Amino acid sequence: MSLLDHADTATRPAVGRSPRRRRRTGRIPVALLVPATLGLLFLVLPLAGLLARTPWTTLPTRLAEPGVLTALRLSLLTATLATLLCLALGVPLAWLLARVRFPGRRVVRALVTVPLVLPPVVGGVALLLVFGRRGLLGGWLDSTFGITLPFTTAGVVLAEAFVAMPFLIIAVEGALRGADTRYEEAAATLGAGRWTTFTHVTLPLIGPGIAAGAVLCWARALGEFGATITFAGNFPGRTQTMPLAVYLALETDLEAAIVLSLLLLTVSVVILASLRDRWITSP
Repeated sequence: MSLLDHADTATRPAVGRSPRRRRRTGRIPVALLVPATLGLLFLVLPLAGLLARTPWTTLPTRLAEPGVLTALRLSLLTATLATLLCLALGVPLAWLLARVRFPGRRVVRALVTVPLVLPPVVGGVALLLVFGRRGLLGGWLDSTFGITLPFTTAGVVLAEAFVAMPFLIIAVEGALRGADTRYEEAAATLGAGRWTTFTHVTLPLIGPGIAAGAVLCWARALGEFGATITFAGNFPGRTQTMPLAVYLALETDLEAAIVLSLLLLTVSVVILASLRDRWITSP
């Protein structure tokens, strides 16, 4: 039996769980139905327009082009690496914001959420001023370790992580605030240390929140454009991700841009749809 099971036994109430309340169903108010329908159409019609204009006859040929596969491969790789970086840095930061009281916590939380409202191009400029060769840290990294981040694949990962990390932090912090701390307290009374309690009790409790945040983070990183093109450039095979390839194709070949957009949309929908029922939707 795991430590979480012991904590569950120690905190389980004597009285059984009350039955779930049945959801009330009734007639939908017209005042809500009309704007809800308009909102749905507003979100769905552009996707339908994309499907309607897709050149289905030449689709297999266009998808097999080397440039498309290279951009897709690079997008999947960089989005995954960016998500791993966000997990390594964002989960501890979310725990700090949710569980530790310290001066300036509200300011730190506000700073964490700035990339959500910051124009991505501005984020790319900020990254360039920090990690560029003449930036605050870029010059030191270049002269000391020979590391150059702008206009490299690593720069793509950094730009995507910058704009995507707030999604992970918000989801994990919300899961931590909603988690029942009695399990952690029970684990402490059983002799578990802080690290053991965190890894064996806290993380399993907030696992769905971490997974949901990681999915949102990955999807945001996959679609990142502004910070990437500003900080990493648009070099095929090295920094040209799918959104950048769509932008470049839009200037010369509309059908190619539509095919690339459809591919990016399909990948995003498949990933989100396959994970939503398991990790995001509550029972």
